[in-house]
Amino acid sequence: MSDLLELSIPWWEIVLRGTVVYFVLLLLLRLSGKRTVGQFTPFDLLVLVLLGDAMQGSMIAGDGSLPGGVILVVTLLAWNKIVGWLTSRSRTLERVVEGRPVVIARNGHVYGEALERCNLSIDDLQEAMRNADCGSISLIRMAMLEKDGKISVVTKSA
Repeated sequence: MSDLLELSIPWWEIVLRGTVVYFVLLLLLRLSGKRTVGQFTPFDLLVLVLLGDAMQGSMIAGDGSLPGGVILVVTLLAWNKIVGWLTSRSRTLERVVEGRPVVIARNGHVYGEALERCNLSIDDLQEAMRNADCGSISLIRMAMLEKDGKISVVTKSA
């Protein structure tokens, strides 16, 4: 029972480990592109679950105590809140953390290079077109891959 409440490593080491893992995962997710974050497939979800499981040992260093878990959760939530606060006040940091929207089609023309760069297929664009009740590529005024990974489609007026 005493193991449940006793830390096996210092509290500050849990905070430090959680901080490092938070920023490493933030960087890796940012580098993996918007599609990974915005359009979950079962494969994407599996990768994220496995990432969390793989990093768990790095964050807690074998400490299975209740306070250790609480310290880690508070650390991760605090960094998430701080990064959110900072990105809401700095456009430069917002662009670094969240990226920029990318035009993938305009005036009936699909930008294949942009699709490739964003790891999107024409099927992804066509799905977004269906969601926007756009029956043809020629009816697209603009299609964008938004910062959150979703594709928005604006159609031409009839």
